[in-house]
Amino acid sequence: MDYGVEIKKVDKQGRIILPLDWRKEELKDNDEVFIIKEKGVLKIIPKKKPDLTKYFDSVDLGVDFIEEWEEFEREFYEIS
Repeated sequence: MDYGVEIKKVDKQGRIILPLDWRKEELKDNDEVFIIKEKGVLKIIPKKKPDLTKYFDSVDLGVDFIEEWEEFEREFYEIS
């Protein structure tokens, strides 16, 4: 995907065509974007589902190892 500036025409209904390589790379199977309006600027950001799995190992439960999940769960909820 090339990065840079492109000049696009805006039709009478206010539509523009997003670059094909950007759509393929950023949108993939999704067809929704966020449009952020600022003074003199529009930002188009692809709407993506966040990958929550990258946070799984970052949670500190205060234990080194969980042998019995039910026991851990019982103690965890008693403390909370």
